[in-house]
Amino acid sequence: MPTPALLALAVMGLSWLASAVAMALAGRATVPSVALTVAGAATVGATLADATGHADTAEVLLVLAWALALPLAVTAYPRLVWRHPVDFVALTTVVGAGGLAVAQPHREEVITATGVVLGCVLLAHTWWKLERGDAASRRALTWLAAVTAGAGLLGLFIDFLAPTLLGVVVAALAFALVGPAMLVGSARPDVVDVRVVVVQLVVIATVLLAYVALFTGLAALLQVLLGRRATVAELAVAGAVCALAVPLLQTVLHGVVDELLFGARSDPLEAATHVAGRSAGEPVLALRAVREALALPYAVLRVDGRTVASSGTSVTSTRVVPLSLGAGSTGELEVGLRPGDAAFSGADEHALALVASLVALTARSSALASALQEAREQSVTAIEEERRRLRRDLHDGLGPRLSGIAFTADAARNSVRTDPSGTEDLLGRIRAETTRAIEEVRGIVYAMRPPALDELGLVRAIRQQALGLRTSEGAPLRVDLTAPDDLPVLTAAVEVAAYRIVVEALTNAARHSGSDRATVRLGVDTRFLCVEVVDAGGDGGQRWPSGVGLVSMRERAQELGGALEAGPTRAGGRVVGRLPLGAAGPGAP
Repeated sequence: MPTPALLALAVMGLSWLASAVAMALAGRATVPSVALTVAGAATVGATLADATGHADTAEVLLVLAWALALPLAVTAYPRLVWRHPVDFVALTTVVGAGGLAVAQPHREEVITATGVVLGCVLLAHTWWKLERGDAASRRALTWLAAVTAGAGLLGLFIDFLAPTLLGVVVAALAFALVGPAMLVGSARPDVVDVRVVVVQLVVIATVLLAYVALFTGLAALLQVLLGRRATVAELAVAGAVCALAVPLLQTVLHGVVDELLFGARSDPLEAATHVAGRSAGEPVLALRAVREALALPYAVLRVDGRTVASSGTSVTSTRVVPLSLGAGSTGELEVGLRPGDAAFSGADEHALALVASLVALTARSSALASALQEAREQSVTAIEEERRRLRRDLHDGLGPRLSGIAFTADAARNSVRTDPSGTEDLLGRIRAETTRAIEEVRGIVYAMRPPALDELGLVRAIRQQALGLRTSEGAPLRVDLTAPDDLPVLTAAVEVAAYRIVVEALTNAARHSGSDRATVRLGVDTRFLCVEVVDAGGDGGQRWPSGVGLVSMRERAQELGGALEAGPTRAGGRVVGRLPLGAAGPGAP
């Protein structure tokens, strides 16, 4: 055997041997790895035997490798199954035919018959396993089938073009990939979508065969028309003419394969229209519509790194499209490539860009709906908490006091004739308890809504409350309040929140600022009521601790959809709140 052929066979044997060892070390496909080890070792041994002049031994080893060990590895791949009648018949046929060929390695008719039988059995059994196996087995077998078919087609093509030593060398190097294919299929079948390889292999093989057929026919036609053998230049022109048809043929084949596998594709506008008509503001429905419009196996929507919705089954090859969701939020649409596609076409990218914008709108509307629902729930919760507080105050405070007044009144009635002096004491007690009950009622009413707001209005109520504030040294707090004369009519919730924020800020200034002066400004900015309280403490910018007062002021603003900022400045403490003019809240204290 020529040296190039021996080297190619040695490479093939070493590739099989290394792949088998790797499978065995990984604990994958034990029986196939053992059989592949035998096939690889026998092939390497055959090259060594032939190189040293032992041609008969080399022939026996090659028959052992190709007629028994390799077919056994393929039959048992990805794992040995023999209990089913089909598996049992395939296994016994491979072992029997291979053993017969090994026993008679020099009889050409036996080797030929064995090759035909083994080829038919392996093809039929592999097809049966692809149809009946589980998902993992099908992925592994697809790797093996794709590489084996590709190697076979490449060998036939080279042998057709140059039936010489080159064909043997190329075929041996191509079949050297069978071992790595078995390793990848058993250990990492999802490293690449093997269906991409299959589709590309079908397209390339078909294009090559069509090119060869077209070129051969054109060359024969030239010979008939010219009445002589065509020159090199004429054949080159014929080859160039045939090459012009290759891109068109590839495009047509991809289209045919796509339509056979996935059906007719929508154009970008139709896809976007389909998504717009099916999303209905729900992310899951939008993703399902995207998959239907573009025939995709998988789609997932993520917002700020969190999965919001998904549809379909996850695949290895994906494409991520960033989504614009507005300030402070990021999103992405991840879609899986169709089986057999290595990338999206230009039309698919255009359609994906259109539907991604619609998905972004759906995500934003869903987020706004969730925020609205959350705000409603918070409002309901605040109302229920306020009702619970009122119930507790009435039941635990005012209720027992009124009951005590009633019992004391009964005692006074019973003793009015027999013990007038005792009755007088009881009436005095009733008077005192009634006064306390009135004070409790006023406290409850004030907690719900300060009466001064209804009697005086917001600005005058703040002035009245400020008159009673004193610093930690006992000096009165001097407050300079400015407000527009045309202050709009405020909702009850905004009015209460503004009053509470200003009073709390002034109280904090009186207690902690170390100054007896503060400024209050009320203003209207577009759709907001702006409240600002500044003291003259000049605390040097030291950070304020987050106490109950600060938390309460922020919560009041946030409940209405507004915002509040509070903290020290070089000139003194400053509290600024923005309350929506149209905000309608529970009016909680």
